[in-house]
Amino acid sequence: MSDSLVITPTYNEKENIEKIIRKVFSLDKAFDMLIIEDNSPDGTANIVRKLMKEFPDRLFMEERKGKLGLGTAYIHGFKWALQRNYEYVFEMDADFSHNPDDLLKLYDACANQGGDLAIGSRYIKGVNVVNWPMGRVLMSYFASYYVRVITGLKVMDTTAGFKCYRRKLLQTIDFSKIKFTGYAFQIEMKYTAWKLGFKIIEVPIIFTDRTEGTSKMSRGIFREAILGVIQLRFKRIRPLTIAS
Repeated sequence: MSDSLVITPTYNEKENIEKIIRKVFSLDKAFDMLIIEDNSPDGTANIVRKLMKEFPDRLFMEERKGKLGLGTAYIHGFKWALQRNYEYVFEMDADFSHNPDDLLKLYDACANQGGDLAIGSRYIKGVNVVNWPMGRVLMSYFASYYVRVITGLKVMDTTAGFKCYRRKLLQTIDFSKIKFTGYAFQIEMKYTAWKLGFKIIEVPIIFTDRTEGTSKMSRGIFREAILGVIQLRFKRIRPLTIAS
């Protein structure tokens, strides 16, 4: 068993899932993987089951009844990881928009540089996004600016979904108080960590839009993020426990 777990939610990722799993397992550092599978009709779960036989001590899957939201998928994974005593817990997409090689940089930021939360940041050094139309780049960049202005959060890439958490941070967050499920979930988790006084490190990455499969972005997800930020500004945040 590794000290590090990569959580990857999936819905209709048959084109990517085997390749992303094999890439993670080829890295110099050992990472375990937990797939949170939301009843994909394209057979994603069957591919994962086959690979679990090949990697019985490193690859795990939790299957849910349907699409229940990104935030609930990650919280399910966080609880699973805490029950099994992982020290470092990662969020990573299945579609290669997050380069698995950068897991090593996120790990280093937490394990060796004192970070409690490491963020794979598209905007900490300019704008590092590949294959997005300019309109979407501008929307994402100014969404992060909007979050910083409204909340005071000192993070350049507030909607980033490529992250590493130390165990003590996740132990301290009351997951029952995390209310959002889309991009607003990513903002809420960062804001909560910041308000609780944890050290956040942004690690520069290059984000490359998926080349296979279908994006899960929607207007509803974006609208939740914009409106949710205002609610966050007035949210009272208290630790669930005092991490040792």
